[in-house]
Amino acid sequence: MKRWLYAILDTALMGVGFGPLSMMSVAKPDLMAHFNVSDDIYGLQHVSYVFGLFIAFLLGETKIYEGGFKRGVGIALSFAAIPQVLIPFMPCWYLVVFLRFVQGLAISMIPLFTAQIAGLFISERPLAKGIILSGLFWGGLLGSFSGEYLVRALGWRGAFYTTGLAMYGMLALWWVLTQDFRVARRKKGVKDNVWGMRFTWVLGLTFFPALWVIFTLVGLAPSLGYELGWSKGQVAAMSMALNLSMAFWSIMIGLVAYLLSRGKTKARDLFIALVKAMILSYVISFLGLIVYSRAMINGDYTLAMISTMMIGALQGTGPAFWSSAPAAYPKEIFPRASFAIGLISNSANAIAPMITEFIATINKVVAMIELTTMPLLGITFLVLLLKMRLPVEK
Repeated sequence: MKRWLYAILDTALMGVGFGPLSMMSVAKPDLMAHFNVSDDIYGLQHVSYVFGLFIAFLLGETKIYEGGFKRGVGIALSFAAIPQVLIPFMPCWYLVVFLRFVQGLAISMIPLFTAQIAGLFISERPLAKGIILSGLFWGGLLGSFSGEYLVRALGWRGAFYTTGLAMYGMLALWWVLTQDFRVARRKKGVKDNVWGMRFTWVLGLTFFPALWVIFTLVGLAPSLGYELGWSKGQVAAMSMALNLSMAFWSIMIGLVAYLLSRGKTKARDLFIALVKAMILSYVISFLGLIVYSRAMINGDYTLAMISTMMIGALQGTGPAFWSSAPAAYPKEIFPRASFAIGLISNSANAIAPMITEFIATINKVVAMIELTTMPLLGITFLVLLLKMRLPVEK
């Protein structure tokens, strides 16, 4: 039972670590007034944050996370917590934009938790990972609700201070109750050029389409909703429904992947089970995106809300994807492989919203078609991957 306690603690740390970052949205009017910036200039902080999410995985090529697991997670969490406390003290807006980039680096906790889960579980890895990843969405929901209350009660500055300290409070609890271990170090003479493996690139691209759609919808869905004349409450309700759906599917597809993996011990068998779970996620989300496209073209709010229950299955690819490196790579190099495939897949964060929103300004139907075909692209990469030898088999 102790290993599941660790998974729950990781989930809580993810939620408390990333939930408060929604304060930039909750306190937007206060921050815009304080720094005297326009809506367009304010948007730079989000662009910077998303770029940080991408760059975070390059840290796997450094020695910053080699050594103690707890130390690594503490560093990753600090990327979010320290800027959260410093933002109210910044004398100009562009320093806030830089601090938001630093906060994006906190996503490097995910590969670190992958290393932990790999040592605790075998067939249960995707379920444990799904539970942990759901913390991102539970945290987002909690952050939105608690953020509004904190801003009203403490002012926007007090809300930032409090949430920053809460991150370290959760880290302290996690630190006391979690077992430490040594993250694999590079060994001389061990061939670990994960970037030189074609398998790494194809595996990284299997998650790329899911993140393309997820990060695009964060900004595009509210924008299209307002264009259709939906109220702020309706748009907020749809965003909440999508977050709940992604949290649900993160756990549910993790469970499916576990059931498919149960009883299997060979790397190839475990990997095939994970690929099957990802394909299932893409099929469900593809059907959901067809419904969503029709709803947004026709302005059907009820249908759009229903579609979110299926689109959230995109996040179901996450648990299987993040469990794939321990199954596919030798244990000496899979921690670096996790960072590598994370970097490849998260490149979607940096380009997807800009490209799709540009297409939408020209033709909304074409933008919907682009999003809808993304799950098919993901399935294509997964089928190609099944035909390749695993690095651990070479």
